[in-house]
Amino acid sequence: MKKILLTLTTLFVAILTAIADEKIILLNEGNWQSDNGRLSYFENGRIVSNQWFRDVNGYKLGDTPNDIIQVNDNLIAMAINWSNIVQFITPEGKAVAATEDVPNNRKLASDGRYVYISSYGHECKVNGVMKYFTKGYVAKIDVNTFKVVDAVEVGYEPEGIALYKGKLFVANTGGYAFQEDHEYETTVSVIDAASMKVERNVETNTINLYGKMSQSGQYLCINSPGDYYDIPAAMLIFDCQAVIDGKTDATCFQRLEYAATYNCVNTDGKFFAIGSRYSYYTGDYTFNYISVDPVEVMATKGASGVYEKMPGTVREDIMKIQMPYGIYVNPYTGYIYATDAGEFVAAGGLYQWTPEGKFVGSYKVYINPAHFLALKPDGNGVDEITGLPKCQPDDSIYSLQGIKVSKPIEGQIYIQHGRKFIYKNQFK
Repeated sequence: MKKILLTLTTLFVAILTAIADEKIILLNEGNWQSDNGRLSYFENGRIVSNQWFRDVNGYKLGDTPNDIIQVNDNLIAMAINWSNIVQFITPEGKAVAATEDVPNNRKLASDGRYVYISSYGHECKVNGVMKYFTKGYVAKIDVNTFKVVDAVEVGYEPEGIALYKGKLFVANTGGYAFQEDHEYETTVSVIDAASMKVERNVETNTINLYGKMSQSGQYLCINSPGDYYDIPAAMLIFDCQAVIDGKTDATCFQRLEYAATYNCVNTDGKFFAIGSRYSYYTGDYTFNYISVDPVEVMATKGASGVYEKMPGTVREDIMKIQMPYGIYVNPYTGYIYATDAGEFVAAGGLYQWTPEGKFVGSYKVYINPAHFLALKPDGNGVDEITGLPKCQPDDSIYSLQGIKVSKPIEGQIYIQHGRKFIYKNQFK
């Protein structure tokens, strides 16, 4: 009987694993100016590759990748900061295009038709013509052509960007204040995505709104690392709907005296935040590990809604990590992930927990593992993407943008009969 129960338990666990169908793309930043950014691909309890982009495409990803997002079912975008490109790939990892007109690019957002990206730069080629800016800007890329079709100036050194009800919300940092002739920024710029016009700058009176910001419906979690000297780190819970409704600046956000250096949204709509505070006076880091209910925070004006707890052992386990560098929840399955950068110069670690917070395992990845993207579960493992359909002359073939292709190119990915495939010329 015990043997039967053990067998059934093992089978049940295997079924759960299959249902979970974890597919995580992890963007490793590498070292700045070392041209060694990499993609790790994790699938159902194993690292398939720690150089996935190179394995698929035969060349390097680039220097200091900064962000990764899903654009639509067929397209993923990555901001490769120091290489000055926006790299587009399919969910299978195949390079589709690279937009080179947005130097010093930072963070990404998309509505499926366009990709919006923030930039520290002061120039951008828009519709083939160079456009110049005093401060930073947000560029708009058409994914049908992979060309920049519009751009608008915001604040100095803009960072996080989010899309809500047709409006772009851009956190301005002013992070070069220590070396350029301007002050730290304290505003969130609001852009109409259709017209690419700045409609409003929300004053937060909080400097240096730096890093990736996560989004839970109408709410954003925005980090402020302060100035690393006398102004302490903080975080903002920002209400996009309040901005759209025309409420006053002060009622559109709530400042909390915690850091949110690495943050994400859980499947219940709450934010998880690992806060890292650094002091140039002491040379030390201090951390906080919290979950935040944005609805409660806004309703109580910050009096409640912050909790020093996470599911299961997640918080306690992360507190043991040498140098936390990212946190993420798979929106499809609820599995929880965090990364460790260690000494920042060697292989980092990926950690995984169940949605209930039970530790699953740790995995060796690459240098400075920072940015996550979960792919939709579809029952197909990466090793199973091998079959190539036989292309008949009378069958319609479409590009990933839905455009009919009369002369497909060997090795490129197309859509036929409603599914993607790699074209192989059967008649040559």
